[in-house]
Amino acid sequence: MSAQSPNKIPVQQIDLNAEKQRVHPRFVTGFYQNIRIISMYFFLALFLLLPWLRYNDRQAIWFDVLSQHYYVFGLTFLTQDFFFVAAFAMIAAFTLFVVTVYAGRVWCGYACPQTIWTHLYQHVEKWVIGDRNKRLKFDKAPMSPTKAFKRFLVYFIWFALSVITATTFVSYVSGTEAIYQNWQMVGFIPFPDWPTWIWVSVFIFTFATYANAGYMREQMCVQICPYGRFQSVMFDKDTLIVSYDYERGEPRGPRKKGTHPDDLGDCIECQMCVQVCPTGIDIRDGLQVACIQCAACVDACNEIMDKVGYPRGLIRYTTEHQLVENKKTQVLRPRLFAYLALLAVLCGGLIFALTDRVPLEIDIRRDRNQLSSINAQGMIENSYVVKLTNKTQDEHTYKITLEPQDGLSLQLRFNDVPLAPGESFDMPVSIYGDPSVVESGQTPVTLKVVSEDGKYEASKTNTFTTQGQ
Repeated sequence: MSAQSPNKIPVQQIDLNAEKQRVHPRFVTGFYQNIRIISMYFFLALFLLLPWLRYNDRQAIWFDVLSQHYYVFGLTFLTQDFFFVAAFAMIAAFTLFVVTVYAGRVWCGYACPQTIWTHLYQHVEKWVIGDRNKRLKFDKAPMSPTKAFKRFLVYFIWFALSVITATTFVSYVSGTEAIYQNWQMVGFIPFPDWPTWIWVSVFIFTFATYANAGYMREQMCVQICPYGRFQSVMFDKDTLIVSYDYERGEPRGPRKKGTHPDDLGDCIECQMCVQVCPTGIDIRDGLQVACIQCAACVDACNEIMDKVGYPRGLIRYTTEHQLVENKKTQVLRPRLFAYLALLAVLCGGLIFALTDRVPLEIDIRRDRNQLSSINAQGMIENSYVVKLTNKTQDEHTYKITLEPQDGLSLQLRFNDVPLAPGESFDMPVSIYGDPSVVESGQTPVTLKVVSEDGKYEASKTNTFTTQGQ
């Protein structure tokens, strides 16, 4: 490689048709890896523990698809509230855009589920087989009873972790009680008594977890995940990326400890940056799709620089402006402002929608088969269906009334409507009008619903149609 610094950070292309080689990264410690470990296993613990949180005697986060009720702590969402899901997805997307424009693919390196589970599964191999060199020798060694036992033990632990992951994931939908309390004895062995859909879901997610974290690993990031291919569009010259300092490191080459030949740069060709990379790339080849910016190469290189007595930062988080053009990084820039502005609008709109969201919903539908009719007493009758939805997490009894209006009266089948949390009920009602009082045509009418304790109320307006309309 040329000793001259290029006029921009090179982008290395990945051969997508290359034969898959299993990557056995060396585990390294350091500033960024400590942050990474804390971040990854915090999210892992959060994923495993959240289904067990309780709120109002119910699972705090429960997406009950079967009943079409979705609980998030004190909020209950129904199918018609799906736009909130779209809003959350848009906010997540724009948050990712903001993070990527500013700090590159830190999501991939520090919080992505694929990275977390792959790191966990690779640690299982380390615990059972040993460090990187032992794992490489283990793969090449002929089959023996010891190798078979260790391989079986690794696969068994992977499978157990996959089952735990799958049951946890499904419990967000089925509820923890359906997963962990419905068991029966088959002989002397306890066996889960699950409905078919839970069995199928657990099988699918167990297989997906095992395949992705145990086998696919970095290939998921390189071959399948589209996020790495977006980076060329989302990155700019002021985006933080993990880069190798060409001007300082080239030409690279080995040397004796404590020496620095004049014809060599600071890179001693130790290959540590390659050995610790979870995707098996050489960061010195330039910016690559497979780089997840975990900064393992940064910590490994800094450790080597400390040992040979050279300054840290040969591989570091930097920007193209700073590394190549020796310019100051511009943190606040138009693209970042645009994403932040859109994110603020989305967050503001979502907060307003959540705070303005009424816990009691009423909807009125007219009888489409007949606009109006005359009953035996000569009164004009209009029929409606009033749909009440209790969006609270407590049971309430509601009363329906008609806003006072001359010549109009309301007839109900039930005076009280008790509704369980998240329950909906369609109740037919009739409004009668005195033809001598009610004007011909369409008259606005308002139905009001109030909870028995007076805590919640809602109203809806429709029209009363006379016979002559």
